Amino acid sequence: MSPRYRNGAHQAGRVIAIVADVMALILGLWILMYLLDANRANDLVQFIHDAARWLAGWSHDLFTFDDAWARVVAGYGLAAVVYLVVGHAIANRVHRH
Repeated sequence: MSPRYRNGAHQAGRVIAIVADVMALILGLWILMYLLDANRANDLVQFIHDAARWLAGWSHDLFTFDDAWARVVAGYGLAAVVYLVVGHAIANRVHRH
């Protein structure tokens, strides 16, 4: 394998890992903002909420806990963990090849 290809694979793996980290960070920020009762009228809070809701569209309301905070932590937290695990697994695989 040529060093040029290896360097490209390394960079691609790094980009994939960073994207997964940013996605998980957004989801984690929304969980924190929700738990701390952040002002939803604030533009930053609204942006993070909208982005997190889009990222966790597949896991939002997946759980039916009685408490809203538990649904938020479980639904958005699951999405964050999946993005981290899958993203880093793909990044490692790309990096190795």
